[in-house]
Amino acid sequence: SKKKGLSFEEKRVRMMEIFFETKDVFQLKDIEKIAPKEKGITSMSVKEILQSLVDDGVVDTDRIGTSNYFWAFPSKALHARKRKLEELESQFAESSQKKQALQKSIEKSKIGREDTAERAALIEELAALRQKKEQLKAEIDKYRECDPDVVEEMRQTNKIAKEAANRWTDNIFSIKSWAKRKFGFEESRIDKSFGIPEDLDYID
Repeated sequence: SKKKGLSFEEKRVRMMEIFFETKDVFQLKDIEKIAPKEKGITSMSVKEILQSLVDDGVVDTDRIGTSNYFWAFPSKALHARKRKLEELESQFAESSQKKQALQKSIEKSKIGREDTAERAALIEELAALRQKKEQLKAEIDKYRECDPDVVEEMRQTNKIAKEAANRWTDNIFSIKSWAKRKFGFEESRIDKSFGIPEDLDYID
């Protein structure tokens, strides 16, 4: 089956890992060599991913002579994320307060009145605020992707899952070996009886 490619956000997270793990300064050509080999990011998409991180302020860049250099340190990324989160949370709280005030106004306008243009306008504004609220929530979630703690947590989770999978694979191989010695079963018969894939192997 065809291997599923990385999403845009997964590429952003993996590229940030390059900076966080090395704490080094790179040129574009350096990242275009490292990213495909170590992070599975195609060299063709490196420039676009890198520019998106620069635009979001989580990767710094400067031109020295005729070359552009890029760098990002965990401490700066974390502080920038915290500032952005505080800004978004403030906007979210303000929108929520305005939403509550509008809801109260709508309820009040219903008492003893027919539908009015003012009420219709309030309903329309409320809908717009709800949409804004969802956009802010999505923005907050997006910035979680660049959190060094989240990146490290993802790496540790992947490591534990990989070790567990290989441990179970090892157990299966041991049981198959024992069954062949004890009962003289053919390996293909064991695989078929217990639904074990023929291509079962350890995860690199």
